[in-house]
Amino acid sequence: MNFALILFVLLLVTAVIKLIDKVVLKPRRTEKYGEEQEAYRPWWVEYSISFFPVILFVFVLRSFVVEPFRIPSGSMLPTLQDGDMILVNKFNYGIRLPIVDQKIIPLGNPEKGDVVVFRYPVNTDIDYIKRIVGVPGDTVAYVGKRLFINGTPVETTALGPYVNPSQQAGNPLKLQEKIGDASYETLNMPGAGAYLSGRQFPFSQNCEYAGTDFKCTVPEGHYFVMGDNRDNSEDSRYWGFVPDNYLVGKAFFVWMNFGDLGRIGSIK
Repeated sequence: MNFALILFVLLLVTAVIKLIDKVVLKPRRTEKYGEEQEAYRPWWVEYSISFFPVILFVFVLRSFVVEPFRIPSGSMLPTLQDGDMILVNKFNYGIRLPIVDQKIIPLGNPEKGDVVVFRYPVNTDIDYIKRIVGVPGDTVAYVGKRLFINGTPVETTALGPYVNPSQQAGNPLKLQEKIGDASYETLNMPGAGAYLSGRQFPFSQNCEYAGTDFKCTVPEGHYFVMGDNRDNSEDSRYWGFVPDNYLVGKAFFVWMNFGDLGRIGSIK
């Protein structure tokens, strides 16, 4: 369900009814009932006029400022947990026209290490959340379960075992990664990674696969994303690059988790 489209339609309908009432219906009521004309305003006009400013506020806020999302899986553990309710900054990367997602005012570009919400390239009706590890022109490789960017291994520090039986089975190792100014934690399960060879997607010719390892050069206007839960994340390794116009915004705050109020806070 495209909530933005529903909001836009409701906004358009209430605005048209409000305009028709002001131009056509209200003068007729005033002529017939005088000062008491508002008491004879139809219920559908009454509701439209009342809800118009509320719908307008929500539409503008959600389209241009901030949008809430709920994390549905553990692919971003340990950074984000299933059940986290997050806020996404809609203007950090530029002002986009709602519905069509066309950028009209560029304000900034995504950086490596940003946690972003985007439309899933395989099915744009679905929103995904991952971390950007490659920007246009970067060569991203994952060899021996170690991340490399432009031939340089990403700074990684082992932090010990990760224990969260309600969110993650097995005994993953928790790691600290650092890309530029971004420092965050990832999970790495012992043993071999997922078999990746033979993947086909737009610009798949930019990628080389060798069993569980890969190397991809990010095309212009696209990004390479990965989940922090490296062995339990369906990401760019499987379905390819994220086009810039598919980006929804940058995740920056966990505002609620009903199972753990201690989760509330900023997102690294």
